[in-house]
Amino acid sequence: MMVHDFKKYPELRNSQLQIYYLDSPHRQIIENFTAKVIKVIDGDTIKVKWEDRDFNFPIRMAFIAAPEIKEEGGKRSQQWLEKQILGKDVDILIDPYNRVGKWGRLIGQIMFMGQNLNQASLDFGYSTVFGKEDSTKWEVEI
Repeated sequence: MMVHDFKKYPELRNSQLQIYYLDSPHRQIIENFTAKVIKVIDGDTIKVKWEDRDFNFPIRMAFIAAPEIKEEGGKRSQQWLEKQILGKDVDILIDPYNRVGKWGRLIGQIMFMGQNLNQASLDFGYSTVFGKEDSTKWEVEI
């Protein structure tokens, strides 16, 4: 039987939950939560600290793609997001059916002071739509 590397990939994909859930050294995130933003990695990925975990972990913003830091507009996108939420508590909205991406990062919508920052990033031109067929439906109930 294969063993899951929880250090490298702390989040289990939905298909792995039934197999490895009881082996997980930490609580798997399957619902919305509030966390403190400790780093803005780029325009669509942040790192958070959460009281229910003893380690910090990344959140990939759902439905958007921002340029990489070294690409045109990448630094500007990161700086905008940093200005909005670095050091702040944000609500992370999790879609239980699409909660972990291909690189093992938790995927979510970032809410701050009632504003959906995924949508705001699009509205201000810091990112483009990614992987969302119905871009008119953004909100997930808190």
